[in-house]
Amino acid sequence: MPEGDTVHRTAGRLDAALAGKTVTRFDLRVPRLSTIDLRGETVHGVVARGKHLLHRIGDRTLHSHLKMEGEWHVYAPGERWRKPVFKARAIVGVPDAETVGFDLAELEVVATRDETALVGYLGPDPLSADWDAAEAARRLGLDPRPVHVALQDQRNVAGFGNEYANEILFVRGILPTTPADETDAAALVDLGARMIRANRDRIDRTFTGDTRPGRTTWVYRREGRPCRRCGTLILGGSLGADPTKERIVFWCPACQR
Repeated sequence: MPEGDTVHRTAGRLDAALAGKTVTRFDLRVPRLSTIDLRGETVHGVVARGKHLLHRIGDRTLHSHLKMEGEWHVYAPGERWRKPVFKARAIVGVPDAETVGFDLAELEVVATRDETALVGYLGPDPLSADWDAAEAARRLGLDPRPVHVALQDQRNVAGFGNEYANEILFVRGILPTTPADETDAAALVDLGARMIRANRDRIDRTFTGDTRPGRTTWVYRREGRPCRRCGTLILGGSLGADPTKERIVFWCPACQR
């Protein structure tokens, strides 16, 4: 699933294909945005902020969010798309490349000076140059909700999703239901930052250090299977800020207390 590391890799690919070039095709297949035309403008760059992508084109920013299913592809001119045409939501083309966003859950165009209206609420991003670990720890440490929920709140730290939350808590030996303000928030943030940085340039994410299929996670999606540390069966359930936002959660009842 697209978490912060996936989005940062995507931004890197898009930036390499588009930055410094003139837009020759611009097509947003969302009714309220369909008349916007940025052809002739220069792409200044594509950057990630947490799980958000920002194409900076001319004096405007194309913002997209991948959510669960979204993808951006890069194609050579005339190359056949790898997903159905009807799934395309955005096309940004330059003379030697075409980038296509499929199944995008969010799409907006704003003046670049107004980007903060879309992403200003986000907490520090461990993959950004301006990463502020102390501020991330402060925000997380003030959150009274279950730590599994608090870690995924993008207002605390931008980029951690459900897989990261499960794996961070296992390695730190913390039950997912523990209130975040009762944990060592600085240690959680430090571990999470090291994990997501280690995975940033990997196509196949791993938390165990083993990249072989079925061996990459400690607890995530391993309900009913033995803990890799102690052999106790992994438990599973769900947690969320409210019933409409519940996420699957996994833990070892022996290693996480």
